[in-house]
Amino acid sequence: MRRTAWAVCVLSLLLVAAALVFGHRNGAGLFAQSHLLFVTACALVGGLISAERPGNAVGWLMATCGLCFALLDATGHYALAGLPFATPMAWPQTWLWVPANLSVAAVPAFFPSGRPSSPGWRAALWALAAIAAATTALSALLPGPSHQLGWGTPLPNPLGVPALAAVSPFVEPLTTGLMGALFLAGAAGLVRRAGRGDADERVQLKWLGYAAGLAGLIVAGRLATGLSDGDPRSIWPITSPFWELMGTFAACLLPAAAAVAVLRHGLFDIDLVINRTLVYVLLSACVFGGYVLVVTYLGAVFRAADGLPVSVAAAGVVAVVFAPLRERLQRAVNLVMYGRRDDPYAALALLGRRLEEAAEPGAVLAAAARSVAEALRLPHVAVEVAGGPTHAYGVPSPGTVRLPLVHRGEPVGDLVLSPRPGESGLGARDRRVLADLARQTGIAVHAVRLSADLQRSRERLVAAREEERRRLRRDLHDGLGPTLAALTMRAEAVQDMVRDPDALAMLEEIMTDARTAMADVRTLVEGLRPPALDTLGLAGAIRSHAARLPGVEAGVEIDGSLPALPAAVEVAAYRIAAEALANARRHAGAGRVRVRLGMTGDVLEVEVADEGGEPLTDGGGSGVGTASMRERAAELGAPA
Repeated sequence: MRRTAWAVCVLSLLLVAAALVFGHRNGAGLFAQSHLLFVTACALVGGLISAERPGNAVGWLMATCGLCFALLDATGHYALAGLPFATPMAWPQTWLWVPANLSVAAVPAFFPSGRPSSPGWRAALWALAAIAAATTALSALLPGPSHQLGWGTPLPNPLGVPALAAVSPFVEPLTTGLMGALFLAGAAGLVRRAGRGDADERVQLKWLGYAAGLAGLIVAGRLATGLSDGDPRSIWPITSPFWELMGTFAACLLPAAAAVAVLRHGLFDIDLVINRTLVYVLLSACVFGGYVLVVTYLGAVFRAADGLPVSVAAAGVVAVVFAPLRERLQRAVNLVMYGRRDDPYAALALLGRRLEEAAEPGAVLAAAARSVAEALRLPHVAVEVAGGPTHAYGVPSPGTVRLPLVHRGEPVGDLVLSPRPGESGLGARDRRVLADLARQTGIAVHAVRLSADLQRSRERLVAAREEERRRLRRDLHDGLGPTLAALTMRAEAVQDMVRDPDALAMLEEIMTDARTAMADVRTLVEGLRPPALDTLGLAGAIRSHAARLPGVEAGVEIDGSLPALPAAVEVAAYRIAAEALANARRHAGAGRVRVRLGMTGDVLEVEVADEGGEPLTDGGGSGVGTASMRERAAELGAPA
C-alpha cells in the first residue's frame, strides 16, 4: 500500500508539472494556475497519510482529489495546445471534476480516524457514491464544451450525445449542491464530535478548525477587497496577484492541517498556535485600523499636500502603542482561552468573593468548585470531602486530574478537575495556580467539616434533650402525678375521720397544696413534651391542636406512612405546625388550612398552606414566629 500511495503521489506531481508546461504554452501565467498549489498539497498530503496510515480513508480521498484535478488540468491544457490527439484529450475534463470534488466533500465525514462517525453515514455515503458514479457517466456523455479548466476556449466533448443536451444545464448545479450538502453535513458531524470525542480526537479537530478559521479570515478579506475594488466582473479581486496567492494559501491550509492532525497532532501545541494567531490577527487589524485613522485624521487637520510627514507621524503613533496594545490583547486572549491562569491574584480574589457570598455552609464548596472552574476555564471541577459528600460543577470529561486538599498537614479531601477540551492534562502554569487555589479550598473544606461536626453535635444535644424530656415527662406522669393524687385521696379519707376543727383545717391546706402540686406537675409535663404526641401520635396531635383553634378548619394529610420518629423530630414538627396554624388565624385570615406530612428519604417534610396553596408565615415572613420555626428546623440540621 505504501508503494501504491507514493506512486499515486508521484503520478499526480508529474501531471501537475505537465499542466504547468502545457498551460505556459497556452499563455496561462503562474497566477492563473495558482490553484495547482492546492492540487500539489492534496497529492503530497494524500501520499503521506496513505503511506503512513493505509487504513485511513482521509489520505486516499486527498490522493484521489489531487490525482483527478492534476489529470483534469494536464489533459485540458494538452487539448488546448493543439497537440496530437487533442480531441480525445479534451474528454477527461468533462467528468473528472465529479470524483475530484466528491473526494474533497467526503473528507469531513471520515476525518480524523478514516471511518464514518456513525453507522448512518455509511448508507448515505454509499448512496452518494452511486449518485456520483451515475453523474460521472452522464457528464462523460454530455454534449458541448466543458468549462472545468477555466482557461481558453474549450473543445467540445468528443463522446457527447446530442440527445442529452436538455439535461446538460442541470447536471453540474445539482451535483455541486449534493456535494455541498455532504460537506456541510460532515462539518456539522465534526462539530458534534468535538464535544464528544476523546482528548486526542479533540486536538486533531482543533487543527482542522484552526486551518478552517484562518482560511475563512483570508476568504473574508479577499471577498471584502473584491466587493470594494469597483470591478463589476467578479466579487473577487481577480486582478490582484496578492489575493490570488492568499486564496491559494488558504486552500492549502486545509490539507496541511489534515496531515498534521492525522500524523503528528501531538508534535505541536495547537492551543499555543491558536493563541498566538489570535493575538497577531487582532494586533494586525488594530494596527492597520489605527494607522488608517491616524493618517486620515492628521491629513484632515494639517491639510498636508505631501503625505510623507503624515505617514511618518502615523507610524510613530503606531510604534508607541504597539507594545502595550500587544500586551493587552495577549491578556485578553489568554483570559478567553485559559481563564485567570496568568493572574493568580484575580483567581484567588474570585474564589474568596464566592466563598463570602455563599450563604449556607453546604453552598461553600459548590461555590469553590464553580470558582475554580470559571477561573481556569475548566469544564468540570469537583470538591470531594474525605468521608463526606462531593460538590461538583460542570460535566466531567475523560482525563480527570486529582489534587489533594490538605489543611495543616491533614488530608481533608480532593480537588478533581477535567482538562480543557482538546487538552490531555494540565500544564505547569495551571498547576501553579491550582496549588494556591487548592490551599484556600482546603481551608474551606476544613471549615465546612467543622461546621458539619458542630451541627451534628447540636443535633445530638437536641435529640438527647428531647429524649430526656420524654423520660422526665413519663416519670412525672407515671410517678409523681399518681403519688400526689393518692395523697389527696388519703387526706380526704382522713378528713371524714377527724372532728377537730384545727386538724380539719390543716387537712384542707394539705389537699389544696396537693392539688396545686398536681396542677404544677401537669403544667410541667405539658411543657416538657406535648402529651398528645404520646397518646395520639404526630398527625393526631396536630389535628387535636387545630381543632382547638377558633375560626380555623384544618385538614391533616399524610403522604404514605410515617415511621417511628425521634422525640426531637416529633416535637419540632408539632411546634412548627402549631406556629404555622397560629399564623393562619392571626395573619392570613384563612378559613381552611391544609397540613401535609410526608417522608422524602429520611427527611420529614411539614407543609402548612392556606386554601390557595400558599405557605403560611407571620406577615412579611421575618417575625418571631417564623424565626422560631426556622430555629427549630435548624436545630435538627434542616436548611434555614
